[in-house]
Amino acid sequence: MSIPFSNTHCRIPQGFGNLLEGLTREILREQPENIPAFAAAYFENLLEKREKTNFDPAEWGAKLDDRFYNNHAFKDQEQSEEYEQEMAKASGRDEAPVTDLESSEEDKEKEECAALKIQSVFRGHIAREEVKKMKSDKGEQGENEEGN
Repeated sequence: MSIPFSNTHCRIPQGFGNLLEGLTREILREQPENIPAFAAAYFENLLEKREKTNFDPAEWGAKLDDRFYNNHAFKDQEQSEEYEQEMAKASGRDEAPVTDLESSEEDKEKEECAALKIQSVFRGHIAREEVKKMKSDKGEQGENEEGN
């Protein structure tokens, strides 16, 4: 017997959200015809990389999420910096990790720029609609004057 209205709550496993975000990003970037086949190939590629480099993006993403939401998970700052450096080496990145402050400022600038573009496009759309309406009103007035 199933209970349709249960108070149980399923939790998403750590790292699963990050894997899905990565898959979603690649799907949006590539725009594949067959999404399930693309997802299978994406995860196969991810498994191959994990086996070669011993770098698990799901684990790393879970650690980052845990660090963001539960600061007590990374109380020892030196240990967390060492871990980030190891992850960067394993993933093939040589540069130093970007600090949260820098990335948040960059994100804010990008968001502001995107919002500005959206607003300008919308204002242009509204202006074009008004011009269309004015033209159609003038056309109707001209037809009415000719018909009388």
